[in-house]
Amino acid sequence: MSELEKKPFDFMGLRKLASTVSIVLVVVSVALLATRGLNLGMDFTGGTSVELEYAQAPSLDEVRSTLEAAGYDQFVVQNFGSDTTVLVRLAEAGNDQLAQSVASALKANGAQLELVSSEFIGSQVGEELREESGLGLLLALIVVLIYVGMRFQFKFGIASVLPLAHDVLIVLGVFALFQWTFDLTVLAALLAVIGYSLNDTIIVADRIRENFRKMRTDDVWEIINVSVHQTIGRTINTSGTTLMVLLALYLFGGEAINNFALALIIGVVVGTYSSIYVAANLLIALGVTREDLLLPVKEGTGAQEEEEPPEWLNRM
Repeated sequence: MSELEKKPFDFMGLRKLASTVSIVLVVVSVALLATRGLNLGMDFTGGTSVELEYAQAPSLDEVRSTLEAAGYDQFVVQNFGSDTTVLVRLAEAGNDQLAQSVASALKANGAQLELVSSEFIGSQVGEELREESGLGLLLALIVVLIYVGMRFQFKFGIASVLPLAHDVLIVLGVFALFQWTFDLTVLAALLAVIGYSLNDTIIVADRIRENFRKMRTDDVWEIINVSVHQTIGRTINTSGTTLMVLLALYLFGGEAINNFALALIIGVVVGTYSSIYVAANLLIALGVTREDLLLPVKEGTGAQEEEEPPEWLNRM
């Protein structure tokens, strides 16, 4: 019995349940973003960053405790490049005097350190970053729609872009729910999630297109089930190894990249799910047919052009 003739797991049998889960998650995420909003970091709201060089590697918890005792609130303390270099980022606007007061408060606790530099980020710069980051995400989705529409077919383009928006909204919703800090590292993670989820979706879409041309059936559900079944091993392996790396980053990477790793962990899990269910559900809802994917006819022959499947597809 050939691989195409084997009875695969009925992924599309869970289509309605998956659709309900996706709709609920997206609606809840939008509601959280509208009511609670994101806990924007100082990259977007503005503030002051103070770089300090210690004689010996300090305990970051002790640095935080000292600053809290000195009356500072809404700050972030993290290592910057080395164990002896500490970056203190405060939400309040300030100048060199603020940086000197931070250094003095830490020195009063017996620490041997030197003030290296201080930098003030204005609220106007933060507002520009918010606008540009939103435009960047929107532009990424538009480019994906154009690429997939040209690479496959316009219905595939829509079925690829909407899952990406689905993934981004859910990640943002989780950050709004737990009020985790949203900064430039998390924005970078969102762009990485778009790339990761798109890669998964393209692989499934490529297999669906091939099976539309190879399988002798017009049953869209069956073709998609077989296609997902053929690519699920690769999807699980890729997602599993990626999550192992991200968990290591989260556990051992330090505070500076914790939220970056968290956003990617959520994004990989949701992206894997959406490449199987959201994209496939949309293809069914959009009414994709064999005629949508027929190869163009050769001029003067009446026969369709032959297209070799991608090399990676033959190895799966």
